Amino acid sequence: MNEQEYNNYCRIAEVIELAQQDCMKQPKLEEIAKKIGLNSADFQKLFNDWAGVEPAKFLEYINVQYAKQILSNSQSKLFETSSKTEPLGNARLHNQLVEIVEMTPEEYQNDCKNLDINYSFTKSLFGLLLVASTHKGICYLGFSDNKQIVFSDLQKRFSKAKFIQQADNIQQNALQIFTTDRSKINKIKLHLKGSYFQLSVWKALLQIPMGSLLSYKDIAEIIQKPKSARAVGTAIGSNPISFIIPCHRVIQSSGAYGGYMWGTIRKTAIIGWEAAKVNSLDID
Repeated sequence: MNEQEYNNYCRIAEVIELAQQDCMKQPKLEEIAKKIGLNSADFQKLFNDWAGVEPAKFLEYINVQYAKQILSNSQSKLFETSSKTEPLGNARLHNQLVEIVEMTPEEYQNDCKNLDINYSFTKSLFGLLLVASTHKGICYLGFSDNKQIVFSDLQKRFSKAKFIQQADNIQQNALQIFTTDRSKINKIKLHLKGSYFQLSVWKALLQIPMGSLLSYKDIAEIIQKPKSARAVGTAIGSNPISFIIPCHRVIQSSGAYGGYMWGTIRKTAIIGWEAAKVNSLDID
């Protein structure tokens, strides 16, 4: 991953945090730029390089009013779909690109004692991440600015597995999901353990197109458990595969983004970046 893209994300995260802290004051872009040590021209370049849009447009994409609009549009498309088990719109491409392979009872028994897991750290468009894989596919992809925190989360999920710090082809293929050109990506296999309910929720998340947003209640409708919105939220919160399984595209019905295992600033950044790409480049 390009080092500059990672550095740009760190600056973008600062901007989002400042904008959210001072949202009632409606700070001017010049004031935010000054706070992170950039002049107006460099501030413009930062957003153009990382998101492909001007700062003002990006901040528009991450406000509550825009989220409400996208949520309403996405819900309209959801209810226009003849079968809620079918992917929505351009999500079909993503759904075809990603395959969930469920772990067998033998693989996850005794806290995955007999499972070998490769893992590696890399810098990405959305900060430092840890990606881990078994011989069957990706079993974990998590963001954190602290290597030990994210590695501890991986260990808790597979407490007795054997961990080997090394990158492999499975990981490298999956990481191409962060590029805008996905034509060269082989099918990304996710090797996951979870309850039937959790897996049904994670599969439903693959149906949400890039640039779209749905609520927890909407996901409950998709899995045909309309009264399980709270349980859906819990299942989303336990999703072990960030970005590829797009749990960041689920927000509260009010338009508020809500929580995110890997940080609300990061969730906001991803939603804004995807909105910018969809609106400016029409990427699926």
